[in-house]
Amino acid sequence: MTSILIAALLYALATALLVRALRRGPSVGRGWLPFAAAAVIAHAVAHAIDWHAAAGVDLHFHAALSLVGLGMAALTTGYGARGRMAALGVVVFPIAMASLLAWASQHGDNAGGARLSLPLRMHAGSALLAYATLAVAAVLAVMLWLQERSLRRREFHGWLRVLPPMVELETLLFRTIGVGFVLLTATLLTGLVFVDDLFAQHLVHKSVLSVLSWLAFGALLVGRWRRGWRGAIAVRWTLAAMVLLVLAFFGSKFVLEMVLGRG
Repeated sequence: MTSILIAALLYALATALLVRALRRGPSVGRGWLPFAAAAVIAHAVAHAIDWHAAAGVDLHFHAALSLVGLGMAALTTGYGARGRMAALGVVVFPIAMASLLAWASQHGDNAGGARLSLPLRMHAGSALLAYATLAVAAVLAVMLWLQERSLRRREFHGWLRVLPPMVELETLLFRTIGVGFVLLTATLLTGLVFVDDLFAQHLVHKSVLSVLSWLAFGALLVGRWRRGWRGAIAVRWTLAAMVLLVLAFFGSKFVLEMVLGRG
């Protein structure tokens, strides 16, 4: 519990420092970076301690949500350390903190962790990384939409100064989607190994929605390559594909675990 509280506090401090820096101008500096990095480490340590105590890996609904938040925070910290899109942390760090606290509030309600084989751990790891990476892409897509909308209406808000030029933001969006797409592909391929009976394992809706999301992200990348898709088209495809992915994983887990009570 100590590491959870420390991580939450550090996320809050990193967010506050970013907000204060962004109010001063587009150059945010690196004062927030040590707090963000420490928050990510403390967040990871909290899950490692829990897995050790449970003698297994906890991937129940709230734990998985927290792990995705951890992945998003780690990716955002990496972007910020390279001097790109530090403003992303203003959105992502509170999400990571909220997911962590949600997991902490439900801690003990689930039946411990599961002993997973190495291939299954690799599958689960690639899945969580894919969801985290594509979730960051969705946040970038929203930022791109807000930026484009404001510029089109000639509403030059102060927050526009903290975002990179649209071309750079768009490039970062598609690079993030590209990485997430590769991870999602690996997740789907490795997942085939563990499927014996789609119906008995309650994987029908999850599998169908995951494949639809994969097709949507793939179509977006092909459209970008062949037709130069950008702007509003890229935003719509990204958000639609992400909605399908959220429904596939967290929607399925919520129904099975929280509504039907099946682990």
